[in-house]
Amino acid sequence: MKTTVELSDDLYRRAKAEAAMRGHKFKDLVEEGLRLVLQSPRRLAGRPTLQELMKSACGVVDSGIPDLASNPKHLAGFGRHARGYR
Repeated sequence: MKTTVELSDDLYRRAKAEAAMRGHKFKDLVEEGLRLVLQSPRRLAGRPTLQELMKSACGVVDSGIPDLASNPKHLAGFGRHARGYR
């Protein structure tokens, strides 16, 4: 089927060059791209993933201890006061 699609000049040039470098026609590259988009699971537009939300927070705290969970002395009594234990 033939159809008309409007693209920016820059996108068209980049896609045309990519197709040529792969030894394909422009239409083959467009078909491949559409297939990839339609095969991938949909993501809700405008809703970032948890990983995206937490990206800037990863690694911001440096306790000086490589892994607090591997040293029982750092976990001794953890959470007892919050539950009413003494």
